[in-house]
Amino acid sequence: MELARLLGPVAYESSEVFGYALRMRAVVQRVREAQVEIGPETGDREVVGQIGRGLMVLLGVVDGDSAADRSYIASKLAGLRIFEDDEGKMNRSVSDVGGAVLLVSQFTLAGDARKGRRPSFVEAAAPEVAEPMYDALVEDLRNEGLDVQTGRFRTHMRVSLVNEGPVTILLDSRKTF
Repeated sequence: MELARLLGPVAYESSEVFGYALRMRAVVQRVREAQVEIGPETGDREVVGQIGRGLMVLLGVVDGDSAADRSYIASKLAGLRIFEDDEGKMNRSVSDVGGAVLLVSQFTLAGDARKGRRPSFVEAAAPEVAEPMYDALVEDLRNEGLDVQTGRFRTHMRVSLVNEGPVTILLDSRKTF
């Protein structure tokens, strides 16, 4: 528990596993295009979210996440400079390039596979907590002027994307990585 003591406020109200504070997580991919479909394996499928150039974001809400965690992730997503400028340097944000965001909830990001072979999802926020947090993040991003498309919460989805670069960034609201 030495790490938790050193982290101080980072771990103050969080759930801890082996001394690490788990918080809201996002996997961010710079994409040429991305989409989310729902529907049966056979038959009609419905595209519920689709973007061209932009960010594909998988979001995991962890038990105990707060508005501060959500605000941190929203700010990072809106300002993350992972698009190339005229000199080929990653120096532009999604809004700088006129891109969009496809935000998809993914509770498995709260999974802990450090012990055994079957991940534990006990740290994932309950759906009645996670969904309003997810919806609020969508609104935060839209308030930043971004075009935000979404998946469908608590629905089996098929996510497809063309990762540009490839560029993939991991975000954690409590900066544990």
